[in-house]
Amino acid sequence: MSALWIALFFIYYKIIQSNSNSLKLLGIVALAARIIFLFAIPNLSQDFYRFIWDGRMLLEGLNPYLSLPETWVTEGTIPVAQGKELYEGMGELNGSHYTNYPPISQFCYLIASVFAGKSILGSAIVLRILIILADIGVFFYGRKLLNSLRLPEHRIFWYLLNPFVIIELTGNLHFEGVMIFFIIWSLYLLQKGLWYWSAMVLALAVSVKLVPLLFLPLVFQKFIVGSHQLSLTQRFLKLFSFYVIVLLTTLLLFAPFLSKEFIANFSQTIGLWFQNFEFNASIYYIIRWIGFQTVGWNIIETAGKILPLVIIGLLLLLTFFRKNSSTVAVITVMMIGISCYYFLSTTVHPWYIAVPLSLCIFTKYKFPIGWSFIIILSYTAYIDPNFKENLWFITAEYLVVFSIFIYEICRNTQRISLKSIYS
Repeated sequence: MSALWIALFFIYYKIIQSNSNSLKLLGIVALAARIIFLFAIPNLSQDFYRFIWDGRMLLEGLNPYLSLPETWVTEGTIPVAQGKELYEGMGELNGSHYTNYPPISQFCYLIASVFAGKSILGSAIVLRILIILADIGVFFYGRKLLNSLRLPEHRIFWYLLNPFVIIELTGNLHFEGVMIFFIIWSLYLLQKGLWYWSAMVLALAVSVKLVPLLFLPLVFQKFIVGSHQLSLTQRFLKLFSFYVIVLLTTLLLFAPFLSKEFIANFSQTIGLWFQNFEFNASIYYIIRWIGFQTVGWNIIETAGKILPLVIIGLLLLLTFFRKNSSTVAVITVMMIGISCYYFLSTTVHPWYIAVPLSLCIFTKYKFPIGWSFIIILSYTAYIDPNFKENLWFITAEYLVVFSIFIYEICRNTQRISLKSIYS
């Protein structure tokens, strides 16, 4: 597996290096690589079974946020086609928690159920087609954004041809690809000055996965410092309007599902990611070790409450103490911000890295590409029958990632300093 992974990344590098002037060829290869997976059932993730379950619940007119698959199975009143197979596929852990997938994701799952309501393979094919269409959108708007920023258009293929992206998103059906499409579309609209449409599209990204909410404070300087032609009052009004549009659009998309039960269930499931689950973490694992040495038990519940506050503090520092007035600077700080969020998270599934990877192609930073390669070490947990992580491999992974990250931070900071001295 490791030899094959290395070979795939070598081929990925050589294809782009040798054909950077032939976008058509690179596009055909990227599409062909995705079509290979079209009729495959994912074997590295169980999540798609839950996607199909949620979609079929909606098709039956039931709110997927208000009940547990486990409850339906236990009571013997399964309301969806192939419910037993779907529950066994998603596993007891997934089936015993409320769904946490936002409404645009749920809409995609519903589409799969409409077109393939009685076939798991058919549903997987429809979901995969939606993700491939999103990647085509990334190609379209990513090229436009690169061109607008006067960057080489072939850079988009450092994302689209990355073996990690093809396997984790297209192959394993993770909807980060759809979220990334909306993020890049939103950034393109922001670059073109269409901030109101940018806000609406960013809300669509939030409604696929909640992660883009972290980006909201990071656009502050783009509106306040970057709009010289407006008065300060007008700039703040524009920024405030941007935030209002994002939040109101998101709220409208959630509106069909809103209830007290939904809020309780959804917030409970989100909280689990911070206070219960652990996987492929970096800084948190050091904190956990310190906890065991000092108090003698796992302090995840306490750390899970404190770390989000640390993340908010870091985002605010990046917002106000870094020059982020240009679009490239905004994208750079988004990439650094989301990476810091994952560095401090208790759970970092491999497919999460697709977000900083997609953003780095518009910046001078390349460490997410290295991360996408080395993150294969996290899958060593599957070697153990009891799904046990090998912390030596996790340590090796993050030593590589942090080394490249720190090197690039120092290098790019030095370049900025030299420019300011000689300008």
